[in-house]
Amino acid sequence: MAVVVLYGIMIYNNLVALKHNVSKSWSNIDVLLKQRHDELPKLVEVCKQYMGYEQETLEKVMRARAAVASAREGRDVPALGQAETQLRMGLGNLFAVAEAYPDLKANTQFLHLQERITELENSIADRREYYNESVNLNNVRIEQFPDVLIARQFNFGAFDLLEFSAEEKADVNIKELFGSR
Repeated sequence: MAVVVLYGIMIYNNLVALKHNVSKSWSNIDVLLKQRHDELPKLVEVCKQYMGYEQETLEKVMRARAAVASAREGRDVPALGQAETQLRMGLGNLFAVAEAYPDLKANTQFLHLQERITELENSIADRREYYNESVNLNNVRIEQFPDVLIARQFNFGAFDLLEFSAEEKADVNIKELFGSR
């Protein structure tokens, strides 16, 4: 009997560790999202000085930024995935439009912010991968026997994966980008 109780305690402790690992990996993403959130207004302000006719592009970035912040604060993982997709697309458009403004491209503050945001994007992608691995490990373990017995008894739940929309994962149509010839 003591062996069964000890085994149950070991399973419980492992499930607690998995749950905390998911929380820790979420916190790592959250820190990067906050940092990027703080950098985006600076980027938009620099761009406004040069891109007077591109207000819609700048507004899309700021709307997407607000959506990411809202989803992040509410810990709404599916909404965060959608908002992240919109923000990444908006930033991609912004950087593409910036190519048409040589003075902006030469601005050291713009270049620094562009590099910083790109670094943050790469770090977010890395941390997202780790988060999803942690979530997957947790979700599998709470469904496996005998862990499922302890998980149900102590209300260990599944977590949502941080996924981006199909638009972002879709193949790029090169002909569309460069015009078919």
